[in-house]
Amino acid sequence: MSTNPIPPLHLYSVPRGDEPAQQAVPPVRERPRTAWTADQLMAAHFPEPKWAVPGILAEGVSLLAGPPKVGKSWLSLGLGLAVAAGSHAFDSVPVQGGPVLYLALEDTPRRLQTRMGKLLGGQPAPAGLTLVTECPPFPQGGSEAIAQWLERNPDARMVVIDVFAKMRGQAPQGVSAYDADYVSVGYAKRLADHYGIAVVLVHHVRKMASEDFLTEVSGTNGIAGAADATLVLKRARGQADGILHVTGRDVNEAEYALQFQEASGAWHLLDGPASDHTVSDTRAAILRYVRANPGAKPKDIAEALPAADADTVRRTCSRMAADGQLTKDAGGRYYPDTDTRTQATHVVSQLSDCPASPPDQHERPGQSDLRLSGLSASMETEGTAT
Repeated sequence: MSTNPIPPLHLYSVPRGDEPAQQAVPPVRERPRTAWTADQLMAAHFPEPKWAVPGILAEGVSLLAGPPKVGKSWLSLGLGLAVAAGSHAFDSVPVQGGPVLYLALEDTPRRLQTRMGKLLGGQPAPAGLTLVTECPPFPQGGSEAIAQWLERNPDARMVVIDVFAKMRGQAPQGVSAYDADYVSVGYAKRLADHYGIAVVLVHHVRKMASEDFLTEVSGTNGIAGAADATLVLKRARGQADGILHVTGRDVNEAEYALQFQEASGAWHLLDGPASDHTVSDTRAAILRYVRANPGAKPKDIAEALPAADADTVRRTCSRMAADGQLTKDAGGRYYPDTDTRTQATHVVSQLSDCPASPPDQHERPGQSDLRLSGLSASMETEGTAT
């Protein structure tokens, strides 16, 4: 007899009046093969990975991480609506439609209704999107609950869990933090691999920025290591409101410039490389730093500008020199203009042959069964990205 105080959940979609009293039994899903001889494996034919969003979200587990209030929930709900309707993700990427399960574990039905109303903009809501606001953690029946929904929806394409922290459960006793993180993602990984779907885990990033966006994912490396792909949404300036950094086993590493549409709550994909939409702001930041620190090298500038990585700073400085915004000396130091460069050139002491700094130059610091109830008919306006 089970002593689990939380009974298994059964996730049901919103019932319709014209549905028959008894539903057909879903087809039995074959267990994936997991063992091969080398010659059998080389002779086997495997289908290409199924994409929830081509080029960005493939089947498997994808982490969608970002700082608080950056707009992760708006982005994930928008993707759920697009995939369920078979329309366009990010207003531009065509997707194949199919059932989607969205676990909005930090929201209320009223808040979801408000957000969907903005995102849909008067278009009908897709019946293929199932929204759930309560679910037990993976180890306490959550895996079984999601599996039961997937069995009833064999054509499902995506499951979104917002947020992952609500589903991971308590860490097993006696294991390291890395192993606990790896195991927690493993629950979602088994579901994704068995049913051939995309599972998106909405997660957070650390407060401290890093040049490698993978190291910004909150927790140990076990979280990103167990996932098939990692997507990190960062705030940006210039024409882009955010940059989506993507890397994974079946996904090419890339950066996408996104713009948040305040009126609709939708994230829009901007054309061209991400740097095309952020370089103007980067140039302005570099110019401000070089004016305050004439003779600075790209490494020094990058350390003072945590929002820009070292490669971007180096390329941008070179372009600015070519465009006449900066000048560069033989030692790779940058100056805002020729006059400043001449004045800031170090004077050589006749006694020691060592550079002598002008006396006025100072150092400057750097910088029981639960069912999804019907959605509430009340509306509440929300404009803050979460």
